Amino acid sequence: MSEILESYVAGRWAAGTGEGREVHDAVTGEVVTRVSSEGIDLGEAVAHARTKGGPALRAMTFPERAAALKAAAGAVQEGKDELYALSARAGCTARDSAVDVDGGIGTAMVYASLGRKGLPEGTVVVEDDFIQLGKEGVFGGRHVLSSPHGISLQINAFNFPVWGMLEKLAPALLAGVPTIVKPATPTAYVAVAAVRMMIDSGALPEGALQVVAGSIPGLLDELGGQDHIGFTGSADTAAMLRRDPAVTERSAHFNAEADSLNASVLGPDAVPGEPEFDLFVKALVTEMTVKAGQKCTAIRRAIVPESQLDAVADAVSERLSGVVVGAPGAEGVRMGALVGTDQRADVQKAARQIADAGTVVFGDLDSVDVVGADADKGAFMSPVLVRIDDADRREPHEVEAFGPVSALMGYRDADHAVELMARGEGSLAGSVVSADPDFVSAIVAGAAPWHGRILVLDRDSAPESTGHGTPMPQLVHGGPGRAGGGEEEGGLRAVYAHLQRTAVQGSPAVLDRLG
Repeated sequence: MSEILESYVAGRWAAGTGEGREVHDAVTGEVVTRVSSEGIDLGEAVAHARTKGGPALRAMTFPERAAALKAAAGAVQEGKDELYALSARAGCTARDSAVDVDGGIGTAMVYASLGRKGLPEGTVVVEDDFIQLGKEGVFGGRHVLSSPHGISLQINAFNFPVWGMLEKLAPALLAGVPTIVKPATPTAYVAVAAVRMMIDSGALPEGALQVVAGSIPGLLDELGGQDHIGFTGSADTAAMLRRDPAVTERSAHFNAEADSLNASVLGPDAVPGEPEFDLFVKALVTEMTVKAGQKCTAIRRAIVPESQLDAVADAVSERLSGVVVGAPGAEGVRMGALVGTDQRADVQKAARQIADAGTVVFGDLDSVDVVGADADKGAFMSPVLVRIDDADRREPHEVEAFGPVSALMGYRDADHAVELMARGEGSLAGSVVSADPDFVSAIVAGAAPWHGRILVLDRDSAPESTGHGTPMPQLVHGGPGRAGGGEEEGGLRAVYAHLQRTAVQGSPAVLDRLG
């Protein structure tokens, strides 16, 4: 029987007890590890963060924290080959691993740079200039940002065990807030390996970073108004956490990023033969196949002019036909496996609901040709494109298949396209592919209230565009409604979100000395 994955709590590595939950190799079906937090003292973890990690981080200046973050990220960089190998067991191709591992390292490095260049030398941020509150100018106010005396509990999703962790961890550490990471069980072994690299580097003070592999019963009972809970995952789990007394009664700060039904719109000018048509098709196929479609920002709804439904379906199908599915590293493989067979079953169930509202024009929900592996043992699935002739059907706007599945539908005009985008009830990312400035302006202005980020893609921006699904640390990542209602990243905004804002009133001389 495989060993139980260790957690790092209160300054030591320890494995939970009991049988644990088996985690299987997404490609071979073999057991990789078992995950259990039974016997791990979660109250001790919180106390250790409060009494050791918090005071140590708060004693460091912002530049010192930035240097520690850079060194910790550097340790992950040195060990990334190990993380690539582990990620392959989770079904990731080298391209998938680069998005997660290199993307996470890059994000942490960006934050280290932001901390060094954009934050003051001390431990307090003075946010604004003197605000005069009296006639003579001898009394006024300013806002300051300071580190709370709490912890950050970060509950992460399975699809990005490295990036998803580092994009939360980096701003928390810069803010002087110690962190307990709770990785998703299916890929916890990847996240724990990255944490071990950072711990072994000695870059971070003791108690600044802990990780719990397994469930965290009772941990939220320890949290209150000085604490921060960051969550990425399903909307249902986000709603459950949001109802916890730690949030509703004790006012712990809660931030959620949930899966969403992201859409991409093709402009009426982007007909076959135009660069934008090809850019749209390429982007859709990329978003369907990178990480086997297991991305919270992936394009779930492709919205095109009604007159272009046939042309887009044919072009996407042709491009998808060249995507080889199989074991990461096998010759020609461009798409790996889903994270596990349970996840595949969930995706297939959701995809069938979407397919009932239309017609599958590419792919097979029940079978797939696989290179370098056994399709019956691994969690492989064919990319699936579903054509929806009645765009007003509810299924594509309500049901998400968190895998390589997209729905293709038509719109009548710009207003109708915006209406369809909005029916997702809040998305992390949307995009519009068009060279028509009037159409682009109409889509952006109309869809913005329902989106956390909108990418405009055309022939001019394409050479440097990071693509529909790639969040950037300098810009906010999050979205309203179904997408969770929160924000992550966004440069120093993410650091400030962990700090306490306090208005201080007094004379100009007193206020000038703040910070």
